[in-house]
Amino acid sequence: MIRIVIENLLLFLTPTLIYSAYVLVRRRSEGNTAPILSDAPLLWLLAAGALMMVSTLIIFGSTTGWQPGEAYQPPVYKDGKVQPGQSVR
Repeated sequence: MIRIVIENLLLFLTPTLIYSAYVLVRRRSEGNTAPILSDAPLLWLLAAGALMMVSTLIIFGSTTGWQPGEAYQPPVYKDGKVQPGQSVR
């Protein structure tokens, strides 16, 4: 569960992190030491992050998984070998 929260949080913050890195590199090359996020378009960055997060959840939610009525049989250790998990009807 914590992995899912961390992944979504990273997707949400990705535009802000990319913008911050770009501004940091650009300002250092110019010799400017002003705060990075002082004039950042935070509303647009957060909206872009929310759009990325929601679209990823929708895409993965609609393209992964099995057919309705199928069940998952977990991997089994049998005769010294691990048999992979599979779907069963």
